[in-house]
Amino acid sequence: MRLGGHTAALGMLLGVLAFPSVCQAGGTVEVLHWWTSGGEAKAIATLKSAFEAQGGKWIDSPVAGGGGDAAMTALRARVVAGNPPSAVQLKGPNIQEWARQGVLTDIDAVARAEKWDELLPPVLASIMKFHGKYVAAPVNIHRVNWIWANPAVLAKAGVLPPTTWDEFNAAADKLKAAGITPLAHGGQPWQDATLFETVVLGLGGADFYRKALVELDEKAITSSTMIKVFDQMRKLRSYVSPDFSGRDWNLATATIMNGQAGFQLMGDWAKGEFVAAGKVAGQDFLCIPAPGLPGFILNSDSIAMFKVNGVDKLEGQKVLASLIMSEGFQETFSLNKGSIPARLGVPRDKFDSCARKSMDDLAADTNANTLVPSMAHEMAVSRSVRGEILDVVTNHFNSDMSSQDAVKRLVEAIRRARS
Repeated sequence: MRLGGHTAALGMLLGVLAFPSVCQAGGTVEVLHWWTSGGEAKAIATLKSAFEAQGGKWIDSPVAGGGGDAAMTALRARVVAGNPPSAVQLKGPNIQEWARQGVLTDIDAVARAEKWDELLPPVLASIMKFHGKYVAAPVNIHRVNWIWANPAVLAKAGVLPPTTWDEFNAAADKLKAAGITPLAHGGQPWQDATLFETVVLGLGGADFYRKALVELDEKAITSSTMIKVFDQMRKLRSYVSPDFSGRDWNLATATIMNGQAGFQLMGDWAKGEFVAAGKVAGQDFLCIPAPGLPGFILNSDSIAMFKVNGVDKLEGQKVLASLIMSEGFQETFSLNKGSIPARLGVPRDKFDSCARKSMDDLAADTNANTLVPSMAHEMAVSRSVRGEILDVVTNHFNSDMSSQDAVKRLVEAIRRARS
């Protein structure tokens, strides 16, 4: 379902009014984030509208660049200068890293009053806390390991949705023979890493993924399975267009929409681009679980609160935290962003078939212990370890480096980051 600007704002306002737990006050917040593409911008606009409807003042500080690397550089400069924004888009272990530096403020009073522990999946709630107190609020849950496809393009090439990596390669070869770019991709390290972790899960399974990309177990990293992962990455490199270098992810998604490319391996924020363009799931685009063994790679956007001075700013943080966790906002944000709510129990009726599939798979993979945190999207390891992994993955992807050499360099890089 698509929500236009005015409809989204009105729907958000109604959602806020329907939940009396939301603080009924104003305050000021400056929000540093990297939600700048079409679907993302619509999503964050719903939060801005809701906050301003409470009488608050919203200062928007977007920093373009998927993956948030540029935003984190800007944030570090602000913190060092003693002028942090009051609210920042942060994720995973980065929340704890900033909290250990003593620059985050807790919002536990709001969380206790609104019973967040009962409203969030335990694994996600733990990521939002530091020393048992909430310092961040999750806005949604994304699944990373999706294929996005244009059904008309697949039909033209006589291709069926793949369920294994061998089937994916065969389908890609058919698309290539038909003059269609098999894989829509942007040459940025975080995008390369998104492919990489999707292949790790698909070929190795959830237990192998955790060993290699969460626990950083050297036996797993140097295994024959990891060699096969880099072999598959080399195949994927052969399926991208020659002009892929530096392309933003949403521009790659646009090539699926306009029929230039067959598949995109990307998280469900890509769906936000289709929705923003008025496309309908199951008709104009397909969402297909990535090939291989079962599993759900979890990514979650969240807003962390930094220590600021002034009653107005402190009040703004409380109002913002409450709004983020309100049922109305959780629904509206994900409808625009392409994600699913972080808050449990949000009604499903407005969500499309892709979102409902994601909700069902989240529950099934949680029960089967095949839910894993995203390395590429900063849910699994420290930023320094992630950076080293991304360097190796993207260097391999853009050179003739052998799979064996890539594995050796991966081990060395992780050791370096952990020393």
